[in-house]
Order: sequence, then C-alpha cells, then structure tokens
Amino acid sequence: MTPPGPPAGGLLLVPLYVHPAADPAAWTALAEAAPRLRGVVLNAADGPGQRPDPAFHAAAERLRGAGVPLLGYVDTGYGRRAPRAVVGDIRRHRRWYGVDGVFLDQVPAHAAPLPHYRRLVLLAKALGARTAVLNPGTHPDPGYARVADLLVTFEGTWETYRRAGVPPWTADHPPSRFCHLVHAVPPGRAAEVARTAEGRGAGVHCAVPGEGANPWGSAPWLDGSPSGTRVGGAPLRGRTR
Repeated sequence: MTPPGPPAGGLLLVPLYVHPAADPAAWTALAEAAPRLRGVVLNAADGPGQRPDPAFHAAAERLRGAGVPLLGYVDTGYGRRAPRAVVGDIRRHRRWYGVDGVFLDQVPAHAAPLPHYRRLVLLAKALGARTAVLNPGTHPDPGYARVADLLVTFEGTWETYRRAGVPPWTADHPPSRFCHLVHAVPPGRAAEVARTAEGRGAGVHCAVPGEGANPWGSAPWLDGSPSGTRVGGAPLRGRTR
C-alpha cells in the first residue's frame, strides 16, 4: 500500500507562543490535528527558559504521543549570539522537552553568515536534532536552502503576503523545503493562504489571526476557526518581525 501523501493544502508548522495554562484548548486542538502538522515550535521563554516548565513538559508529551514533531525555539540574534549560548538552548530543549528538532530564529538573509549557520545546524544534528528550521522570514541568499531542512522564506501579515513575490531560485528545491508564516489572517482566508503558499512553491505554512507584538500568541486557523480560545493569562513574548 502506498503511504498517504501530505494533506490537501499542505502541512502546517505552528509557532504557538502561548503558555499551555493560558490556552489549553489550543494545545489540545494541535494534538487532535496531528496528521496535518509538520511540527509545533515550543517556546517556553524566548527559548527553553532557565528551568523546566512542567506545563510545557506535559504539553510536549501529549503532542509527542499524538505523533507531532516538536521543534525547540532558539534565538540566534542574526548571527550575533554566541554559539555556546545557542547550543546551550538546544541542549536544554532536548533534555527538558525531548524536541525532535530546532527552530533557529532571527536568521539574517545575506550570505556572509552562512558558515556560522552551517556550523550551528551541524552542532544541532550532533545533539540529536533530526530537523533544523531556519527563519530569516524572507527569501535569503540561496545558500541557506542547502543548510536548512526547512527554510521560512516569509513571515509577515496577510496584506503583505498577498503582494509578496518569489525569486526564481526557489524552483530548484522541492516545496517541502519552504515554509510561509502568515499572521493577521482574517476569517475565511486560511484556505487562500494555503493555496497561495502552494502556488509559490511552499509546502508548509501557518495562518493565524493574531496581530501586534506577538501574533503567534494566537492559535492557527483550523477548519475555518482558530484552534483554541484564549482563556486568560499573558502570551509568551516570542521574537517576531
């Protein structure tokens, strides 16, 4: 029997930057949507935090049990953060939450830092990460597509996304290598985001209604509605553009 391919509309990579105690429904919905997920980004405190968080550990266990790949959020400071600090975050994510991979954020787009990021990805893989996601949030130098397992080439609002373009070099890679993260998505537009991502050669995406300083504090659109309802508490900061 041929294994099933990706769901229609592509897979979702979900950066849910809200504490599980603040929005338990969102985390539960992600576990229920497991077949549609390329992964969920865990971000306890702009990274793993200074100590294990029992609520995040429990949420990670539920997602892992549902078969959802987990990615630990790591801020790289556009190449300015010391490799030792980055590796320390990766180690804590692996030790405390058993993540399958890493989501390296604040990645620059120009070519000069490529050797630095190649080294970070190699270090992450040596520590057991199976997947390395790089997030420049825009189309970077093509060399980054040869370093990352998944490259985020758009992060921004729906209005900006509607007008965004795609450089020709992306056609040299399969859609499974690219991800578009779109926030401020109005009701009824999530399917259009999925179609747009597919048309632009990105096999992975996420569409959320959130806006402001931390739009990823809101749950993604699933089946026409956000996957959770905020029940109180403050969202995690996260680092966004």
